[in-house]
Amino acid sequence: MNKLTNSLDIVIEQAFDFLSPEYAELFDRSAATAFQHPIWLHSLYTRLASDAGATPLVVVVRHRATGALAMVLPLLRIRRGPIRTVEFADLRVSDYLAPVCNQEVFSQLLDDADACAEIRRLVRPFDLLRMTKLPDGRLPIENLLAASRRVSMDTNAYATVLVAPFEQWRTSAIDRSYQKELAKKYRQLQKKGALSFSCCNDNASVLEALDVMRKLRGPRFQAQGDGDLLQRPEYFGFYSDVALRGLGAFVRLYAMKMDGEVIAAVLGLCHRGSFLIIMSAFDIAGYKSQSLGALMFEQVARDCIERGDQMLDFTIGDEPYKKLFGGQPSPMWAITKAGSTAGAIALFALKQAPWLKLAAKRLSDLRLLPARTPTPTR
Repeated sequence: MNKLTNSLDIVIEQAFDFLSPEYAELFDRSAATAFQHPIWLHSLYTRLASDAGATPLVVVVRHRATGALAMVLPLLRIRRGPIRTVEFADLRVSDYLAPVCNQEVFSQLLDDADACAEIRRLVRPFDLLRMTKLPDGRLPIENLLAASRRVSMDTNAYATVLVAPFEQWRTSAIDRSYQKELAKKYRQLQKKGALSFSCCNDNASVLEALDVMRKLRGPRFQAQGDGDLLQRPEYFGFYSDVALRGLGAFVRLYAMKMDGEVIAAVLGLCHRGSFLIIMSAFDIAGYKSQSLGALMFEQVARDCIERGDQMLDFTIGDEPYKKLFGGQPSPMWAITKAGSTAGAIALFALKQAPWLKLAAKRLSDLRLLPARTPTPTR
């Protein structure tokens, strides 16, 4: 299971400690995203993997001379019906996926034929290797795994550049007529009672806001014919664990209250000057004409700017509201590789027949439904 190249040790560590100091150090100097953060991956592997029927497949590369971590590739083995898949640690909660290393180390790995061969051997067997939600090509993992050329997904991510002061950002990012509309609706909302907006700063306020989010999201998404991950105990436990562990550093949870009751909430991750929105909820039924979502995102942007953030990232999804706040699209990429005849047949079928893609998606979601659903702003 272990392999020595000229300078690297490569091994699978199913019980890798993502909360260890050595991983934190590797992550800090890596080109990874917020969704490979120590807290995020620790909670994903310990709270979600077993319930999804997934087996950890963590590829760990170390410098032989020092034992220091060079790269961690956080993967999972999951059986999708009859198909054995290998994929990134995602389980429907992560938006951006990437190897955990810096560009220099990754380039060195690509130049080491023995290292590449060993990594490819260790991730087998599989029928289908599939990696989606790749944000860019800085770390071409398809080359490391000898997969086919990456292809664009049918969805984008959106982010808006933040500039101080808030009024300058709002003027440059939001259409003038929409600014006036939001200002009017905010005044209307203020007349309904004691309105407040804040960032949760203790465990009690975090749990209160998450509980309200669960209650607000459930009926709405069920009415749309889909479910919501927060309604499942293991996923509610995952988000709660991430929020509590990361509070004040890695995680922010914003809450808007009316007369002391939470009516809107936004959960997000802090990473290198960006705030990434991962989940939100609004009391649409109680405030039908107030555009709570839009007002909430405007307040979040204001707070981010005051904190010195440089980017507000709405993450994956082509919802129109993102462009209303100056969100610019970035393509997302996917790679696939067949590892058996069954995988080759499945991959060929998916490329030939669009309706089979839908069938495959439903099949892949058997263990993971309900799907994560984009959150409307109105």
